[in-house]
Amino acid sequence: MVLSQVNSGHLTIALSILFFILGSYAVLFSALTPSTGIALFDIIAHDTHYKYFFILLVPTTSYFVIANWVGWQYFRNS
Repeated sequence: MVLSQVNSGHLTIALSILFFILGSYAVLFSALTPSTGIALFDIIAHDTHYKYFFILLVPTTSYFVIANWVGWQYFRNS
């Protein structure tokens, strides 16, 4: 597939699915499997404190962006 034919919606969905799969492995399944040899996954697997930070950063950032946009709309239309 030529890169110019890929629209941004398909790219966003593909990257979201990739993030979900890699995040699920890193947070949930990496503790149950042996080390992979991939440094980032092994660091996340052995971490006990910041393991969930990167996954929880996505909904927190999304909430902030949506709340900021709604507040800006209220400000502009008042």
